[in-house]
Amino acid sequence: MKNEIKIFLIKLVAIVFAIILIINSTYNLIFAEKIESLSRIINFKDNRKEILNKIREEFGRALKKDKLFYEEDRELIKQLYQKIKNEFDNEK
Repeated sequence: MKNEIKIFLIKLVAIVFAIILIINSTYNLIFAEKIESLSRIINFKDNRKEILNKIREEFGRALKKDKLFYEEDRELIKQLYQKIKNEFDNEK
């Protein structure tokens, strides 16, 4: 009788250990990435002021330069501006 209880307890401990391993590995494979992405979003909200200050600094540096854009970029922006302007003019 004692031997049967001992075997039963050993099997019970082994099954509980296996279930814990399965739950842990499932958590790590499925939920860990989602929780990590959520923590990045939360950290982004906390660091919003720092990001805005960095953008303001970059704007300040850009305004100190003589030319903001490269020649190719200027041409593309000019073409885009003209296309938008034409669309608004044609709407009337």
